[in-house]
Amino acid sequence: MTAMGWFITADVGEFLAEAGEFLRAEPARNSVVLTVTENLRITAATGSPAAVPGSGPDEPLFGWWRPPAVPGTGSAGPAGAVGAVGSVFMHTPEFPVLLSSRMSGQAAAALARDLAAAGRQVLGINAGQEAADRFAAAWRDRTGDAVTVYRRMRLFRLGELIRPLPGPEGAARLAAERDRDLLAGWFDAFAREVGDPPRHVNLAAVDERLGYRGLTLWEADGVSVSLAGLTRTVAGMVRVGPVYTPPELRGRGYASAATVTVSQAALNAGVREVVLYTDLANPTSNALYQRLGYCPVEDRVVFSFSRARRGLRFTRERTRGLCPAGRW
Repeated sequence: MTAMGWFITADVGEFLAEAGEFLRAEPARNSVVLTVTENLRITAATGSPAAVPGSGPDEPLFGWWRPPAVPGTGSAGPAGAVGAVGSVFMHTPEFPVLLSSRMSGQAAAALARDLAAAGRQVLGINAGQEAADRFAAAWRDRTGDAVTVYRRMRLFRLGELIRPLPGPEGAARLAAERDRDLLAGWFDAFAREVGDPPRHVNLAAVDERLGYRGLTLWEADGVSVSLAGLTRTVAGMVRVGPVYTPPELRGRGYASAATVTVSQAALNAGVREVVLYTDLANPTSNALYQRLGYCPVEDRVVFSFSRARRGLRFTRERTRGLCPAGRW
């Protein structure tokens, strides 16, 4: 344990044993950590190729924060009793460090100092505003990196699903192996349009989703026109994403129909919480999901850290009909 209470491991099993109860207490807010660690757990159990790569210094890291005792009292700080996990983080290769909701500024700054001292390569931070500010300030002080706003996101949770009427032409079907190349191309296009750096894992991500029937296509006149995905269900929660329609096919209701289809499928399967993320710079998608019955839960900010020839590629370009961060 560090002086400020962080425990850090590369062992996803150890992390879930220590922090699993904390994560499951608020599955919507902890959606990304829950789904990524579930994928890694299954990958380790089956020996299948990992959709999230990394080994050695670039392997995924996880951590949990136990608040330090208040001097002279034997009790912990505001996060709870001595020994209780108060916050967590996750850092997978090529993505920003992800902090759990409501993390204290103290914990965020301590983590930044610990990771910088260990020489960890960090491209950015994804957190609530206060924690992101404190982490970024501590990171900048230790490394000299420049800090830039990369994206502002909003987490939505499904209330009562609302089907838009009239719906578009066509029907939904589960994606299959024969769609693999199309899906990989759309995953690549999705990343380009939201300004994310190119990654080599898109085909692996497609294969993983196909393996558990997690991708749905909307077809019109026998042609695939839109895509909506679902993560694996963890702790009674599932996350919608990616949602993508090629630019020339937008404005026809295909993305809404695909999103409604996967949302209803999750409800039919007994999922208690259906969530998704949007880019706050995209008013079209934010309005769309609210019309479908999704309600705001919390906002997050992503900062990019950059020095010469390194860092997330920042862009102000935003494209209609996308739900960035949905592939996370």
